[in-house]
Amino acid sequence: MVAKVSIIGTTSWGTTLAMILARNGSDVLLFARTQEEAAALESAGENLRLLPGFPFPPSMHATASAEAALSGADMVVMVVPSRSLRENIRGLLPHLDHRSILLSATKGLEKTSANRMSQVMEEELPEAFHSRIGVLSGPNLAKEIAQGMPASTVIASRDESVALRAQELFMSPVFRVYTNTDVVGVELGGALKNIIALGAGISDGLSYGDNGKAAFITRGLVEITRLGVAAGANPLTFAGLTGLGDLVATCSSPLSRNRYVGEQLASGRKLEEILASMKNVAEGVGTTVGALQLASRLNVDMPLTQALSTVLFQGMDARQAVMGLMSRAPIPEWSGIQA
Repeated sequence: MVAKVSIIGTTSWGTTLAMILARNGSDVLLFARTQEEAAALESAGENLRLLPGFPFPPSMHATASAEAALSGADMVVMVVPSRSLRENIRGLLPHLDHRSILLSATKGLEKTSANRMSQVMEEELPEAFHSRIGVLSGPNLAKEIAQGMPASTVIASRDESVALRAQELFMSPVFRVYTNTDVVGVELGGALKNIIALGAGISDGLSYGDNGKAAFITRGLVEITRLGVAAGANPLTFAGLTGLGDLVATCSSPLSRNRYVGEQLASGRKLEEILASMKNVAEGVGTTVGALQLASRLNVDMPLTQALSTVLFQGMDARQAVMGLMSRAPIPEWSGIQA
């Protein structure tokens, strides 16, 4: 039986995930915000604004009707910015079927609450939906995957059968999917690495070399793990695709939006100007705020994130922030993480 899947969000990543599923034989509906947007996507047969040059497979279509998108859906994938996930869930709730898998592919923390995306979904959905929630995260740059380049990802759910069914729908010869039950770790790895990518971009923009960038990325992974473990995650998760793997891709690729923001900050551009010039959202900016809230709540030290916050929101010179980090008191390498 052919699966019906709805993708909520016409982002480049949402469009790419829709294409993966359609190429695998699912009937896929890409849910647009307006009838005009849906008509433009249908007419062009591709996402001209965010992913031009990649025609939709025959079984992929766009709609602005929530009823058409969600009725009888085997899986609903949320691929909207973290700042609008709650609003989207509220709007879709009357049309959702509790038998559908609800998968979040958004990598971020809610700025106001510091909640992970699955937590936001649980807060807005009746309990009957909770066991059907999962998350997808990994080193997944949309354009490379749309081009058919080999990539891997992780789907996590507290209910292993949910993760296995989603794995079955997404798995392909060029998109390898692993499962995990550590929802907390998979989500935090995917969200927090965007913060570190901002710093990696700053390092590149300041021409600080490979040693400095490698140190920053590695210490960033320690910081991510420290917060993740305090939040209840399995530390091993951060050594996998959604931790180390996502860090490698996002901190090094010219396709990375967060790395781009860091580079532009290092060149002297203002944050507001950079963000206004971008078509897609750089989740690391808002996630920095949420991460520091969560760190304060859990009493976790996050010096890299704190330093980035001063650069992003207080106008501190990036070089000065780096010098502040380098002059901190010496500590053991694994401080704050129990062996």
